Amino acid sequence: MVETLKRLRLILGDQLNHQHSWFKEEQENITYIFMEMRQETDYTVHHIQKVVGFFLAMRNFADHLKERDHQVIYYRISDENNQQDLAENIKQLIAENDIEKFEYQLPDEYRLDEQLKKICDSLSIQTEAYDTEHFLTKRDDLEKFYAGKKQMTMEYFYRDMRKKYDIMMATKNDPEGGKWNFDKSNRKKWTGKPEIPHERGFRKDVSALVKEIEEAGIKTIGNIDEKSFNWPTSREDGLSVLNYFCKNLLIHFGDFQDALHTDKAYLFHSRLSFCMNTKMLSPKEVIDSVVGYYYDHTDEIDISQVEGFVRQILGWREYMRGIYWLKMPGYRRSNKLDNQNELPPFYWNGNTKMNCLHHAITQSLDNAYAHHIQRLMITGNYALLTQCHPDEVDAWYLGIYIDAIEWVEITNTRGMSQFADGGIVATKPYVSSGSYINKMSNYCKNCHYKVSKKTEEDACPFNSLYWNFLDDKKEYFRNNQRMNMMMSLLEKKDAQEITKIKERAAQIIKNPSDF
Repeated sequence: MVETLKRLRLILGDQLNHQHSWFKEEQENITYIFMEMRQETDYTVHHIQKVVGFFLAMRNFADHLKERDHQVIYYRISDENNQQDLAENIKQLIAENDIEKFEYQLPDEYRLDEQLKKICDSLSIQTEAYDTEHFLTKRDDLEKFYAGKKQMTMEYFYRDMRKKYDIMMATKNDPEGGKWNFDKSNRKKWTGKPEIPHERGFRKDVSALVKEIEEAGIKTIGNIDEKSFNWPTSREDGLSVLNYFCKNLLIHFGDFQDALHTDKAYLFHSRLSFCMNTKMLSPKEVIDSVVGYYYDHTDEIDISQVEGFVRQILGWREYMRGIYWLKMPGYRRSNKLDNQNELPPFYWNGNTKMNCLHHAITQSLDNAYAHHIQRLMITGNYALLTQCHPDEVDAWYLGIYIDAIEWVEITNTRGMSQFADGGIVATKPYVSSGSYINKMSNYCKNCHYKVSKKTEEDACPFNSLYWNFLDDKKEYFRNNQRMNMMMSLLEKKDAQEITKIKERAAQIIKNPSDF
């Protein structure tokens, strides 16, 4: 019998993949290591629910492995032998356990990828990196797909992925339903009907874990109900949420995926992003479950409900990861519009008279969650219109949302939301006046400000900010065809109106706490 090397295998907090081939191998002389570290809790200020969610999911997965007789070492945040640093912990474990080979799964964050390469270079034992076996693309697939193309339009990548994985295809080259994208069917305002089922929630008592986090001195933001933590933190939880989504929410998901409402935080959204971003669920099994359920219920569920969901995962999620690995590390410094302002203080407490921002931010602080349109067209829109530095916007988004990991956060923030990459991800900036917010939500109904007014004291701040932004940044958009119509409308405004717009906008940007 050949003696196997004594191996130490690292599992990071977003690598909780039950289906990984690691766990199907002969397990002799293999030890798995999980670490809760200040290195990870402190690189930005995270939401308390995010820290709790990650720690609880990690602990649950470690217990799952132990129950199946895998050898596991788990460093809790409060453990005395925890050095709170990845390199120090690995070196300590290798020495204490006579490890002969160190193995890890490729991280999805650039900083951890670089750190692990340096750690491996410093070790005197064998090392090996493995794929996470989660994504439907490799790191460099996007680069290969767009080689020689001028524009990296997501739609063409998405269509290729549909063909590659034979998802909702009528023939080898033709999509079901006669078209690839039903986005125009996904823009309905929710006005109280149809009734929205309660989310598939949980009531977990995490008070002991919260106390542990507080006693460790970890700085966090946001709120938590310690006796009733509401997020899925195991594979079983995730499958339950997925099943609930298919049975109760999918039927109206597409119609109202862009809708916003003061009383409904989740609407028909799945709440699966944390499960997927920690790899408790794989994108393929989520897509297969949703599409399979649709096929069994085509008499009641329209294809537009399903395609919108598939596009988010098969298209946008894989595309954003590809952009991340193609453009890092320079991407995290991109600021093509040269925005320099600070993020307003109300982003940390929701204290603003603007109803849309008050609700989106308060919901984020209460739930560690906001859906994509709240992130893009409310908080992101305002940050861009007030010309905040993308570093500030990045840090806020990365910290406040439970599903925020840099590979998906930074591409959505700097690219999609802030146009800081100059048009790599989005062909035009996603900005709007108050009219779009009014069209998609009930936020404007009880707002202190009037969406119909432009520059008066009680005018919606988004209105003057929008035209001021276009005027301030017009040189950047001069050759952008998708901006031609709005730039033409800007040019038609007379000097007196522009002066009023710019005076009102300057007042808002200079004194955000007054609004």
